[in-house]
Amino acid sequence: MQLQLQTWQEVEAYLQNSRGIILPIGSTEQHGPVGLIGTDAICAEVIARGVGEETGALVAPTIAVGMAQHHLGFAGSMTLRPSTLIAVLQDMVESLVKHGFERFYFLNGHGGNIATVAAAFSEIYTSRSIAAPGYTPAIKCRLKNWWQNHEVHEIAKQLYGDAEGSHATPSEVAVTQFAYPKAIKSAALDPPVAPRGDFADAADYRRKFPDGRIGSNPGLATPEAGRRLYEAAVAAVSKDYLSWVAA
Repeated sequence: MQLQLQTWQEVEAYLQNSRGIILPIGSTEQHGPVGLIGTDAICAEVIARGVGEETGALVAPTIAVGMAQHHLGFAGSMTLRPSTLIAVLQDMVESLVKHGFERFYFLNGHGGNIATVAAAFSEIYTSRSIAAPGYTPAIKCRLKNWWQNHEVHEIAKQLYGDAEGSHATPSEVAVTQFAYPKAIKSAALDPPVAPRGDFADAADYRRKFPDGRIGSNPGLATPEAGRRLYEAAVAAVSKDYLSWVAA
């Protein structure tokens, strides 16, 4: 169930049976010559909706702009400062706490968000720990990357091997192709598998990875593979969510 498609009365009714909510979070950034700029947000959103359908969980609107300063050397990429993203996540959680939500499951599509989301959780918990004495509901937050589970890993390994890489991967591109088949792009990739390495700021990233990819060959992606990855991710994340929200 999508939060934005409910009425306030329906949300009140939901809270009679569950205090958990899924919050998809991604990024708006370049994904190489064939990957959509919205890849990370699209993957998080479509998989979160699948998990919501599977589990009956409410799904919040997608946080589509994340911490992606290193991609600003490519047109169309956007970022929030870490401090800004932390503030946004704090405000979202506290808004939902006010209505009775207590379990916040962030389904992530962008590796660059991980450190900042962890810092946001620390800020959320700290503000409650040092608050004036009084009743405060026991809340918990969890960050789950959609691709980090055995099922998705095995499919990616079988299909792509070392060509999976770490950015603009064929797995994430395949999920977007499954979700938006009319938006599939094609381009010559030279070399087919991009170089690997680390980076610092946006200029350093652009110098080292001029077409945006890191260690990947997204030309291997297909919508059919995207469906397999989507179904595997939904099943694995649903199991994780139900186990965690009940704890």
